[in-house]
Amino acid sequence: MRRTHHVSNRHSRTGTAIIITFFSSGFEVLASNTHPEPQHQKTDHARQRKALGLYTVNAIYGDTIIMPCPLEVPEGLMFGKWKYEMPNGSPVFIAFRSSTKKSVQYDDVPDYKDRLSLSENYTLSIKNARISDEKRFVCMLVTEDDVSEEPTIVKVFKQPSQPEILHQADLLETEKLQMLGECVARDSYPEGNVTWYKNGRILQPVEDVVVINLQKIVDKSTGLFTMTSSLQYMPTKEDADAKFSCIVTYYGPSGQKTIQSEPIVFDVHYPTEKVTIQVLSQSRTIKEGDNITLKCSGNGNPPPQEFLFYIPGETEGIRSSDTYVMTDVRRNATGEYKCSLTDKSMMDSTTITVHYLDLQLTPSGEVTKQIGEALPVSCTISSSRNATVFWIKDNTRMQTSPSFSSLQYQDAGNYVCETTLQEVEGLRKRQTLKLIVEGKPQIKMTKKTNTNKMSKTIICHVEGFPKPAVQWTVTGTGSIINKTEETKYVNGKFASKIIIAPEENVTLTCIAENELERTVTSMNVSAISIPEYDEPEDRTDDNSEKVNDQAKLIVGIVVGLLLVALVAGVVYWLYVKKSNDAKGKSEKAAAQNFASLPRTASKHVDKDLGNIEENKKLEENNHKSET
Repeated sequence: MRRTHHVSNRHSRTGTAIIITFFSSGFEVLASNTHPEPQHQKTDHARQRKALGLYTVNAIYGDTIIMPCPLEVPEGLMFGKWKYEMPNGSPVFIAFRSSTKKSVQYDDVPDYKDRLSLSENYTLSIKNARISDEKRFVCMLVTEDDVSEEPTIVKVFKQPSQPEILHQADLLETEKLQMLGECVARDSYPEGNVTWYKNGRILQPVEDVVVINLQKIVDKSTGLFTMTSSLQYMPTKEDADAKFSCIVTYYGPSGQKTIQSEPIVFDVHYPTEKVTIQVLSQSRTIKEGDNITLKCSGNGNPPPQEFLFYIPGETEGIRSSDTYVMTDVRRNATGEYKCSLTDKSMMDSTTITVHYLDLQLTPSGEVTKQIGEALPVSCTISSSRNATVFWIKDNTRMQTSPSFSSLQYQDAGNYVCETTLQEVEGLRKRQTLKLIVEGKPQIKMTKKTNTNKMSKTIICHVEGFPKPAVQWTVTGTGSIINKTEETKYVNGKFASKIIIAPEENVTLTCIAENELERTVTSMNVSAISIPEYDEPEDRTDDNSEKVNDQAKLIVGIVVGLLLVALVAGVVYWLYVKKSNDAKGKSEKAAAQNFASLPRTASKHVDKDLGNIEENKKLEENNHKSET
């Protein structure tokens, strides 16, 4: 019987081979000629491959290998067979199917026991793909007059496990070549390749700096490869936070792929190259009474644990950990501070300024002075920077500093001299002066008739400190007047007021007494039937000036009228002297009448009004009337 290869006789007349890649779900045409392909071929992924004129099936390790028979089933087919070829070329039959009896027989081959399945269209399936299944399989179709064969190449792929870095170094030291670790990727087929990365960039071998060794070991029982790549590395200070990883590159059914390990960061040790001193404080400035913490650090890894601290005024360094604490510092702590390694090989320094603020108020505390006295006050400031000074009196900020050349009652109060350093938080000083201005009682009495003409108001204006006690009495009788009204005591002044309606003239006495002295003043008050001339109460300086201006105006008018009257009298006298005797008699009679007027006034003067000042005023009024 003549054997004829189906590919060469029926589909290779143009010399172009057909290569099909089969998967568990079908197969793929890798190259084709101009003739129509079989219906079970997928031509949309076709690509030409001239090197091999074979069908290829790519299988995943552990999956089912599905190999359709590349031949078309001829008419008169008797049976079909599958075989594979040994390395020496000898065939090993594994499956038989009769087209007439519809029966399937599997040869007793240990490697394929219970793993084979041959379908009616002569598609061979092999369960649980192994590396040993990577062979050349041949499909045979036999008729009465012909035997057709077509080989299929099976390729098995196994993805390796995710690579991991083993035997990692506990730490890395600069300027020293040492084993960083081993990257291991297991159970790969075919064998893969391992590449090292640092911070995402490939590490290329460099003599005595980067040394990479790759080993590939195959498991004889499974045929799978394990790749181990060791990395020797000389780190630098910049590798302190570097991320090292490795990537395994392998081939699968669809081409080249990669798997990356988890990145690893190593503890890189390097010597200290610089020492730094810092001042740890809650605020940016330091004042007396604060605590200061000095911190010294080195940029090595691991950092130094001990240092020498140099304090102003001290010649030898103080051995301490990386911190040195000073509590309740004073102004003499201002100066340059240093720290160094214990071997004094490296040193750093910083300057600390301890801010201070002193205030001296003279006088201070409680001070008692007499009214009218002078009191020099000074507030002296000493500070590390320009300070702001301000005064407060009775919780109100003053515009200027106090100055007392002649003390008055309103100068009394609580004074505070306060100063601050604006640049230094919390640095504030203040001292107080409690000024007491004392004075003996001073009295001024006024009276006026009220508008209803039914009573009179008598006021006793009192000054003095401590506040005087006021008592009213009626002279002669000695009786005390208890019904009084007092104004508010302000700046050492107040007024006591009584309202009376005397039926006859009386003399009232106002008595003011404090710890310093007792002062008595009396005033005559006419009966209610005799109007009193209103006397002004205390006014402000502006009102006093207005009253004085008005008084001057009235006096001017009166003086003018008197001068006019005098001139008129002289003219009249000259005229009378030239008159006739009859007129002289009339003049004499008129003169007699004129002379009688003072006698009428005298009667008024002789009346007992009980007030000498009022009598004088009445006589003045009578004289004006006579004029």
